[in-house]
Amino acid sequence: MTTLRAITLTALSLCVIATPLLAQDRERLSRECRRDVVKVCGRDRSKVLECVQSQFPELKPTCQDEVWDRLEQRLRQNRARNGRTFDRLATMQPSSSLAYGSDERQKVDFFAPQNNGDESFLIMHIHGGGWSIGSRKAVDEKPLHFIGSGYAFASTDYRLLPDAQVEQQAADIGRSLRLLREQASELGINSDRIVIMGHSAGAHLAALIGTDPKYAGTAFGAIEGVILLDGAAYNIPAQLRSEDALLPRLFKRTFGDDVSRQRALSPITHVGGGDAPNWLILFDADRAPSGDRSKELGNALERGGKSVEVLAISNTNHGRLNSEIGTEEGYQQTRAIDSFLAQVLR
Repeated sequence: MTTLRAITLTALSLCVIATPLLAQDRERLSRECRRDVVKVCGRDRSKVLECVQSQFPELKPTCQDEVWDRLEQRLRQNRARNGRTFDRLATMQPSSSLAYGSDERQKVDFFAPQNNGDESFLIMHIHGGGWSIGSRKAVDEKPLHFIGSGYAFASTDYRLLPDAQVEQQAADIGRSLRLLREQASELGINSDRIVIMGHSAGAHLAALIGTDPKYAGTAFGAIEGVILLDGAAYNIPAQLRSEDALLPRLFKRTFGDDVSRQRALSPITHVGGGDAPNWLILFDADRAPSGDRSKELGNALERGGKSVEVLAISNTNHGRLNSEIGTEEGYQQTRAIDSFLAQVLR
């Protein structure tokens, strides 16, 4: 299935081409593909960006391929024009890739830190992609930033819909976390103080793992902090009742109609049962679903006695809030994350 291929950039990077999708530019998308985008997302350009991100699997396979080809072309053009360090990132290889299961997607990339050989604290990243696409390779400038700050960095894959349900995805990430801890001495990391960080669907999975101990198992107590980047699935029944026109479609397809299952997969349901002790919850200031759910989760965690900061990031969007971490453009979120890590991992 086209949407399940191992892609090198998160589907949320589709924002790079979302604006011109409806433009009458034959060199960008074919007429048939533009019609498909209009059929799925409508003609309101203000909503196309988020729609293409969340509804990518609804496009026809031929249109998915065409959109993906245009995305790669635009990214190459942007990199050349901006003169940033993407070429360095593209050739950067992880120190090791570890398998925690037999499936091709059950792997985690590990980037060793630049330090003097002492044990390093680990930041583990969970990619987004609507629970159905995405890749551990979609790390942008995060490895350079975090290993340059003395941390170890890991980026984990997990099996995707429809091959694996959300429960299995969270279990995959828990297995990945346990493997990293088991190999802590070989990797040179502190096995007892780990921060997990996720974007979008990955933020939901990170929050679920940080509130429901069954997924991380013996590694749950090692989760010192959780960083959430613009998630909106922390309270699934509430989000399905919201007036947002796009996300309920995605959530219904992902979480089904069983309210008890929706609640079980909502991080807010599990708050108060232990929970990771420190939380940084970031959201796009202009993205209401993320803001509402982020504040709701933050308030619940705070009532439970956890250390929580909920912060709106301005002048960004859903994709950039994640992809610009470690860059000048991402100064707000980078500063917030660096400050959080310095306080949590002292």
